[in-house]
Amino acid sequence: MGTTQLETVPEPKYWHLKTVLSEALDSEFSVGEILPNERELAARFGVARATLRQALEQLELEGRLQRRRGVGTTVAPPRVGVAVGAEQHAWPGAGDTVWQPVDSTVEAPPAAVADALETGRNTLVHTVRRSRTTHGQPVAAELLYVPGQSVPDLPAIDTPTGAARARAVLRELQHLELEGRESAVELGSARADDAKELDRLPGAPVLVVTTRFFAGRRVAAVSVATYRADTCRLTFGDTGGVEIHEGPERRAS
Repeated sequence: MGTTQLETVPEPKYWHLKTVLSEALDSEFSVGEILPNERELAARFGVARATLRQALEQLELEGRLQRRRGVGTTVAPPRVGVAVGAEQHAWPGAGDTVWQPVDSTVEAPPAAVADALETGRNTLVHTVRRSRTTHGQPVAAELLYVPGQSVPDLPAIDTPTGAARARAVLRELQHLELEGRESAVELGSARADDAKELDRLPGAPVLVVTTRFFAGRRVAAVSVATYRADTCRLTFGDTGGVEIHEGPERRAS
């Protein structure tokens, strides 16, 4: 067989530059150090600024660099190792101390979530926001959508808004017998609200884990958890749980 057309395509210039920059990061810079500006870097490596930006964006996606508001581009720390989710048959908040409840509101969910809940798109649901930090660094934000029929006794509970209300929703949800759950992971871009909570720029790459919880032969809740793609590397074990492993490797996952 002859050489395919794809095999004859030369390596993109930005990809080669990414390799050179990666070696420079290992030998010349330390974690948290601010990189020179784009003009200086482009002049040093003899490339156009557009090529440089492509290389920097790829290094950011792989977790080598971070763009910080008001600071610039810095060398990223090693990926943080944390456990994601609970056991296969546990509700969110059941013995969970790593996620911190932030608030709970009643509102119509996004259309995709309403479809996943199998409710009408204008049906109001309890929306619980939780956040997660590791070693003082924000790593994830979650929105948990719970239909009223899953927590029928909640309206009778005299609980103020905010974190207290969020905890009340989580407690009531645990009264149901969890029959199972299913999760999906996809690469996405940080929306403005998630970006602010995760200390990222809007549009930064994130990993979105969507989980549907089943009880009474129906979807009882839907969780949409957004993780920093530069911080987290997800792997799946035999239990069906998801973990984020810390390691020296910097490969994109």
